[in-house]
Amino acid sequence: MKHATPKLIALALFVAAPSFAQELKPVSGDVRQADRDAIRAHIDKIFQAYIAKDAATIRATHAPAWIGFQSTSKMAIQGIDAYMKDVDGYLNGPVRMTACKMLEFEVIFYSDVALVPYVADVTYAFPGGTVTQKLRVFDVYARLDDAWIQVGSDTQLHPDSIAAAMEDLRPMSPDQKTGLLAAREAVWRAWFADNTPELEELIPPELIAIETGEKWQSREDELAGAKNFAARGGKLVRLEFPQTEIQAYGHTAILYTKFTLETEMDGKQTTLSGRATEMFVSRHGKWVNVGWHLDSGS
Repeated sequence: MKHATPKLIALALFVAAPSFAQELKPVSGDVRQADRDAIRAHIDKIFQAYIAKDAATIRATHAPAWIGFQSTSKMAIQGIDAYMKDVDGYLNGPVRMTACKMLEFEVIFYSDVALVPYVADVTYAFPGGTVTQKLRVFDVYARLDDAWIQVGSDTQLHPDSIAAAMEDLRPMSPDQKTGLLAAREAVWRAWFADNTPELEELIPPELIAIETGEKWQSREDELAGAKNFAARGGKLVRLEFPQTEIQAYGHTAILYTKFTLETEMDGKQTTLSGRATEMFVSRHGKWVNVGWHLDSGS
C-alpha cells in the first residue's frame, strides 16, 4: 500500500473537520439530562464521602491525573496522591463536614468533557460549635471508561463568605494570641530602646498615634520621639500590661490594655500608668502596629 500523499492527508483533515467541530459544540446540561444527573450524583457522592471522612471513596471519585485548587491552595495540586495529602489534615483532624446544600448548579458539555460551576452551602462542626460557609466551585468532568469522573476543580470561598469572615468577631488560638502580644510588647520596648530598624518593621508608614497631651503622631514623629528619649539618657526600667482584652476581625486585631511602666532619666525614676487602645494588622505573616491611643486613666 502506498503512503498517503500530503494532498490526501489535507483532504482527509478537511473532510473530518466538520465532524470534529460538531463534537466540540457546547451543549447545555438540559439537553443531556442523563449525563447532567450522573455528574450531579457524583458530586453528591463526593460530599457524602467528605461528611463520612471516607478517604477511599474520595480517592476513587477523583481521576489519577486530577489537577486543580482547593480553597486554601497557594499553587496547583497535581495528581490524586497530592490531592489526598492536601486533605489529610481534614480527614484526621477534629473538624467535620456535616451537611451540604446545593444553591446553584450548571453543566455545559463539550463532547466527553463537562464544565460544572456550582454554589453550595457547606456546614462544618468544630469543637466549639458549627459554621456554614458558601463555596464557589468550578469542576471539570470527563467521561473515562464510560463513566463520569472529576478530573479537575477550583474550590473557593464565595465572596459572601469572605465578607462574613472579615466582618464577624473571630476567635484567636493560644499561639495567635501569644504572637500578637509578643509583637505588642516588642513595639513598646523598641521605642524605649530607640531601636529604629525594629520600629520600622513593627510600625508602618501609615501609623496614626494619639498620646496624652500630644498632637496626632506619624511614624516619623514616633521615631523622632524614641531618638530624643534615648539622646536624653532615658531608659526603660519596668514594663507591665496587667490587663489586656482582644477583639479580632479578619486580619485585624484591637487590643484594649492597661499598662504600667517605669523609666529612668538623670538618675530619677518615673512611674506612669494608663490605658492603651492599639490596632494591629497581620501583614505578610507578621503583626504590625498601625495605630494607638494612649491616655493616663486607670
